[in-house]
Amino acid sequence: MPQPMPEPAAPVAVAEVSTVVTLPKTIVVGDLARALDVSVVDVIRGLVNMGTMVSINQSVDFETASLVANELGFETRAEEEVVAPAEEEATPEPISTKQVLWEDVDPAKLKERPPVITVLGHVDHGKTSLLDAIRATNVTAREAGGITQHIGAYQIEHNGRKVTFLDTPGHEAFTAMRARGAQVTDVAVLVVAADDGVQPQTIEAISHIKAAQVPIVVALNKIDRPDANTDQVKAQLAEHGVTIEEYGGDTPLVPVSAKTKQGIDDLVETVLLVADVAELKADPDRPAIGRVIEAHLDKGRGPVATVLVQTGTLERGDLVVTGTTFGKVRAMVDDKGKNVGRAEPSRPVEILGLPEVPEAGDVMRVVSDEKAARAVVAQNARERAAGAAAERPATLDEMFAQVKEGQAKELKIVLRRSLSPSFTTPSAISPSRT
Repeated sequence: MPQPMPEPAAPVAVAEVSTVVTLPKTIVVGDLARALDVSVVDVIRGLVNMGTMVSINQSVDFETASLVANELGFETRAEEEVVAPAEEEATPEPISTKQVLWEDVDPAKLKERPPVITVLGHVDHGKTSLLDAIRATNVTAREAGGITQHIGAYQIEHNGRKVTFLDTPGHEAFTAMRARGAQVTDVAVLVVAADDGVQPQTIEAISHIKAAQVPIVVALNKIDRPDANTDQVKAQLAEHGVTIEEYGGDTPLVPVSAKTKQGIDDLVETVLLVADVAELKADPDRPAIGRVIEAHLDKGRGPVATVLVQTGTLERGDLVVTGTTFGKVRAMVDDKGKNVGRAEPSRPVEILGLPEVPEAGDVMRVVSDEKAARAVVAQNARERAAGAAAERPATLDEMFAQVKEGQAKELKIVLRRSLSPSFTTPSAISPSRT
């Protein structure tokens, strides 16, 4: 007698069983879709419905990814709760963006590279005019039309040697990049007006330069002015810890005039001499690593980033990671507005092809394939999230604990008092954060 066929399992029973998916603290949208084995369109639609506008290459945190996964019928679990030591060893972390760029370098492959110079100084002392004068002396009449191209950095040639100048918008940008570990400056040029002397922003610039631990060259500008007082400026600089060579120090001072172009060649020559002491070298034959100097969204070209190649050679078509985004370099433009195919160490270029606008100071790194790019992006996102958590405002109890443990020697407080007639005693003063 034939056996009866077993009844098939009810489909509803399968739908009720949720699949548990392990997710990291941050994950790229494309990787989330693969982890859930669903369409990227479904994931992005779920994020949009939550009010989060993202692209396939952007990262989301664990909480956001979990909400989308739950909407699609999945349960989620944090990666650190289930990853075994053996699995951690099998999947090594990608190279940290904070590691030294020159590690594992073969000295035999190193070649001389141009120095990178940052110009700082008081707002009215002619920093921009000096930068324009330096660049103008290295632009031929045929190329003069390109001098207006602004990419945040440019490279000149002096007696057959190249020098890169960073046109930073101010001391804040210099400090912000240094705070992010973006040590891109080899020599700092401090611009001081001969007719105005050391001013508050001059002192601020000196402190920034010393904190960055780079050598200083003083450009004593506006020496063509009738009220120029060079001796007074030299004495003022010494009062603030910048002792020039004439006074027995080690800081060169070059008198210049951005208006008349006097001393411009001497300034560039002095910068090169100071840079020679450091013996600046890089390996041009490795995949490029550098820094984002500035970035913006261009209406016609999309995300545009000015990058400074620090080692290796960047080529058109390379796959690069910058911060939490990656893409192929589809075009490179130099400071004269010309399309170029490659950028060697210390050369600044604009790159096009990134899906998002990176942040100034982000490491730019050439990677081999998209898998490696996603791994680096995920790690950068984790580091950025951890840094943001570490920088959150501390409570008063936490600040007092740091003082007690010797981690903080100062407790800065802003006191705000009421101006009402009821204010009669010091007890009305209350600390508050502004």
